[in-house]
Amino acid sequence: MPLQGVCWFLCCRQGFSLLGRDYGEKEEEESFELRNKEDLTPNGRSPTEVTVSQPTCTANGTNGHTVSEGTEEMKSLIIEKNKMGLEEEPELLVKGWLLREVRGNWIKQRRYWFVLSQDSLDYYSGPEKGARRLGTLVLTNLCSVIWPDKQTYKETGYWSITVYGRKHCYRLYTKHFNEAVHWACAIQKIIDTKAPVETPTQLLIRDIEENKFHPEVVEHIYQHNPILKYTQGPLYAPLLPFPYGSLEHTYHSGKGYGSVREEAVKLFNCLQQLESAREPIPIIQGVLQTCLDLRPLRDEVYCQLVKQTSYTPAPYTAAHLRYWQLLTCMSCTFLPGVTVLKYLRFHLKRIQSQSPESEMDNYASFISEALEKTKCRECVPSWEEIQMLMSRQEMLCTVHYPGPGSCQLYISSHTTANEVVRRMQEKLSLQESKNTFSLFEQNALWEQPVAGSALIADILTRFENKIFSTKESESKTQWKLCFKLYCLLDADSISVDSIEYLLLFEQCHEMVVRGQLPASEEDLQALASLRLQCLMGDFSTHAPCPPLDELFPGHMLEARVLMSLSANQALPPCQVAAQDCPTTQRFPSGLLTGTLWSHTATAAHKQKVEQDLRLRSRLKEEASAVMGSILERWKGLAGYSRRDSMAAYLTIARQWSGFGCTLYEVDFYISSTGNFSQKLWLGVAATSVSLYRQGEAEALECFPYGQICSYGVSDSNTFKITAGDRDLLFETTKLTEIMQLMNAYFSAIRRQRGKGEDADITIAESTEVGFHHLTSTLTPTLLELPSHPV
Repeated sequence: MPLQGVCWFLCCRQGFSLLGRDYGEKEEEESFELRNKEDLTPNGRSPTEVTVSQPTCTANGTNGHTVSEGTEEMKSLIIEKNKMGLEEEPELLVKGWLLREVRGNWIKQRRYWFVLSQDSLDYYSGPEKGARRLGTLVLTNLCSVIWPDKQTYKETGYWSITVYGRKHCYRLYTKHFNEAVHWACAIQKIIDTKAPVETPTQLLIRDIEENKFHPEVVEHIYQHNPILKYTQGPLYAPLLPFPYGSLEHTYHSGKGYGSVREEAVKLFNCLQQLESAREPIPIIQGVLQTCLDLRPLRDEVYCQLVKQTSYTPAPYTAAHLRYWQLLTCMSCTFLPGVTVLKYLRFHLKRIQSQSPESEMDNYASFISEALEKTKCRECVPSWEEIQMLMSRQEMLCTVHYPGPGSCQLYISSHTTANEVVRRMQEKLSLQESKNTFSLFEQNALWEQPVAGSALIADILTRFENKIFSTKESESKTQWKLCFKLYCLLDADSISVDSIEYLLLFEQCHEMVVRGQLPASEEDLQALASLRLQCLMGDFSTHAPCPPLDELFPGHMLEARVLMSLSANQALPPCQVAAQDCPTTQRFPSGLLTGTLWSHTATAAHKQKVEQDLRLRSRLKEEASAVMGSILERWKGLAGYSRRDSMAAYLTIARQWSGFGCTLYEVDFYISSTGNFSQKLWLGVAATSVSLYRQGEAEALECFPYGQICSYGVSDSNTFKITAGDRDLLFETTKLTEIMQLMNAYFSAIRRQRGKGEDADITIAESTEVGFHHLTSTLTPTLLELPSHPV
């Protein structure tokens, strides 16, 4: 059994630590170093003559040479200093005693004499002349300094600074805060004065760009620089420069990332695993997720993929094509920086010219087209999308519309919500409609409009992630894309026989069921019976009847039952007697206090259970009575066609003056005139913005768009409208949706009237300080418009 447990642990480590794997007990040092451009060619050779070899491992775990750490690092980055004592050190900037953390069998601190010069941070055995230098940290512009923090001081009693170099990390301690800050400032100042360090790969990419019209020179560069070509060996350093000990990734610390440099090396190992992996998609998703979380690594992975697709020994094998498949997924997810993008385009053209009519040519062509369209994604592509990209195909997306209807459309990784809306309008013959439409993310309990520029692939990926996170597949948690009316600008022009009329009918019924159509109970029952006639036809005892909550607003039943129960229910005698007693008398202290409290709590719990049972029983009775009344009305509609039923339904709904508006719940409202209220509806319609008490048909206040001077988000949960000399503040969680809809209506008004005719209307962009007004001829920029043509 213990052996099985060990095997299980090892398998889990191998399977679930793909991006955090160890690469041997001791990491090999790279045979190429980071250098300044002028240091890279000390013999006067041109950059094209620089030879950079891929590192190789020998049996003893070294690269065939043994040099002390400090001296080797000095060699690789600056002119080597002579082994000198302290008295010979030039240009000393700061010096003094510091404690350094030393790691051995246990962590301990030792006291050394530290000296900061223009090139390095050195430490010695003491301050006396001739003291032996014990270590050196070479300072380049890639080094970083972590300043002293109070938490470390609380834990250790010392102020700490940490200096990261290419090979070393010095954790230094002092008891004085000013001294720690002085050292940190001095070291950072030296780092800031250093020239940018470039890797050999960067210099070679520049040489290739400069000589791209000279094929023989480019070929010479590739042949003499193995770092640019495919390798089966590991990579010991990134191809691009990254700061040592960079902390930009720390907000992803929960995912177990190391430094950016460490992750770059690990990613190359993951790339190589693609060649032998039985199922490549998890590895591809892992690489893409790391690039999504750690933005600097995107260019690095592109360079690694270009390297692994250059001069491959077996370019047409399935194992090698995995690199092209990952490159395809990368090109549809992230755009590289300008320099790497040029290098990538050159590489793709070169492959196409060298291997025409091949699979590599097909992938290169697909990637080139994708790079023209790609925007940075919000989510890593889903499993299905990666499968489609690996075969260079499009995905099938289902778009629903109110009622049982749906359409299936082929989409790519670049398809936006605006494109889907346009194609849905074409499929449903709605191009000539005066109203506008939008896509919505929707389930049975929640919906939200989709921004026009949003990528459909990202939305589908979010749906997939939500399903996996909730681990539920019930109908109420199933997410879908829904095509719906968004701005109802002209309801009278909708033809009764059009699909648009059906959309209007279905969306009106959604508002009724949600309780957002103020009407009497008699009208609501009439609407429910008309809905049954539209769905089922004439009454039949054998027809399957939908549940009441799909026909009638359930909250009305609950409110009525709760009101009747509270009116009829009297307080129990014990509670009446207890009202006049102080708490100390009802619950006296003593040995039986716990027993009395337990008995009281049990009685209260039992009473609550009885009340819940009584409430459920009354709800069932009330629902049965309402359903019976609806069925009686349904019987009287015999002979009504589907068209007649919808027309009668909408005729009743239009009796409300706010028909066609979208209602948003407002938790709190206050105006500059002193009016305030709680729990209201804010109705946004084609011509005005109105305020309603929830459940009431008459508007408390109405503000035509011609009276609105500005509107915008005042703070994280406050929406502000200025109408004339009044300022109206609304506290709501629907800020984004309200802004999007008002922007859409104002845009529609401008399209109808022509630009410049409604110059009295301004769009406000708010900050904590105040509103920033934009002229009406500009497109609103506060929030992105939803998915309808603007």
